[in-house]
Parts: sequence; structure tokens; C-alpha cells
Amino acid sequence: MDLGLADRTVLVTGGSSGVGLATVSALLGEGARVAACGRDADRLAKAAAGLGAARDRLLTGVCDVRDADAVHAFASRVGAHFGGLDGLVNNAGQSRMKGLDETTEADWRDELELKFAGVLNPLHATRELLRASDAAAVVNVNAVLAKQPEPRLITTSAARAGILNLSKSLATELAPDGIRVNSVCLGLVDTGQWARRYAASGSALGYEEWQRELAEDRGIALGRLGRAEEVAYAIVGLLSPRASYITGTSVDVCGGIGRGIA
Repeated sequence: MDLGLADRTVLVTGGSSGVGLATVSALLGEGARVAACGRDADRLAKAAAGLGAARDRLLTGVCDVRDADAVHAFASRVGAHFGGLDGLVNNAGQSRMKGLDETTEADWRDELELKFAGVLNPLHATRELLRASDAAAVVNVNAVLAKQPEPRLITTSAARAGILNLSKSLATELAPDGIRVNSVCLGLVDTGQWARRYAASGSALGYEEWQRELAEDRGIALGRLGRAEEVAYAIVGLLSPRASYITGTSVDVCGGIGRGIA
């Protein structure tokens, strides 16, 4: 099926690795034009080189989503370079592996600032560009933690729940502007973060066997971690004009770890 994304322009935050990079790659594969930003210039350059995209279809820029001025500057570059914007993927973020007793006030402030700034700053910076599109869509990359919190990730779980609520509100607020807003809630995905945790664990198991034990411990029905491209497919589908009647919803990409019915 043609997703109707050819020559559409999409901005992806956190686009230099993991789910963000997989999304950039999938969008380019659909013929879209992509702007990708991240905090690490070297990682962005390496990612861009690996994609091998035509220079006129990929724009990269160093940008911290917590810096509103930097985000606005990059959005202006995108508008000038591509002449408009049709989609926004808010993917920048991280998980904070701490329980309540380990978590400081600074941890709470930092986590909430990152999660909310990671959605609101790019949205404020791109809203006028998106409003001018005839098929504008925003996808907020979230996690199933938003629906079923984990004590070991207390700050991240709380912040993720707030973003899921915000996304629902934004879908209503932005509908008159013709901007759809949806969420993709991922489970455990095999990115650099899990590879680093495996290395730090000192486990005698091989990486694949370690993943299988992790999947069993976490109750993942499919018995494995997900792949970044599996999340990217859901994101790209929601960005597509073919999904023009879908807004205010969330899609779980979690291998069956989600236990809720809503």
C-alpha cells in the first residue's frame, strides 16, 4: 500500500539512534523528506552517513529539545529548507532506573522537564508549519509505562503518564487546525540502552539468552525484546494521510506486555 508520504516532510527528534533513527530510515524509504535532530553532532553525522539519503531529502541539526530557542531555530531551518512541514515525531527521551528512595527532587524536575519539553517545545516551534499542511500529524513516542507504572522507573512512569494525558488533550486542541495527534507506546525494545544494561550486568549469558530471560521476567508474551524498526512501522503508519481519521489514540508496540484492555 502506498502510504502517501512521498514528498511529505517530517521532523523527527532524537533521530540519531534507536527508534528515532529507525523512523527516519522508514520515512526515507517511503519517499518522505526528513529533518532529524539530536544532541550529539558526531552521532547525527554517523547516522546520516549510514542512511545514504540524497542530501535534498535529509536535513540534520544538533538540538536539545529542552532548549526552546534551539528547537525554534531548527524548525525555522526545516521550513526554509523544505518549504513546509507535514509531520512531527516527538521521540527524544530516556528512562531513569530508580525507585522512590533513590530519587531526588532534582531527578523529578529533570525527568518532568525532559518529557514535557520534549513534546511542547517542538510542537510550539512547528505548529504554524503544520497548520499549513493538508495532512498534518504528530506522533508522540511514549511507553506502556504510561499505563502500567513500574516501581523501578517511578519518575519515568509518572512523566510518561502525564504525556499520554497531554497527547489526548492536544488531539482535541489541535483538531480545528487540522493537526492529528497520536501516541505510540513501546515496551522493551532492543536499543543501545539495553545493550549497555547487559554489559553492565556482568551476566555470563549470551546477549540473546539474556534477552529471553529478561522477556520472561517482564511477562512479554512474544518472549523477546522488540526491534526499533517494529516501532517505526507503527509511527510511520500514524503519520500517513491514510490514517486521516485517527487522532487521540495510542498504539501499543510491546510484544504483549501490556495487560490493560484500553
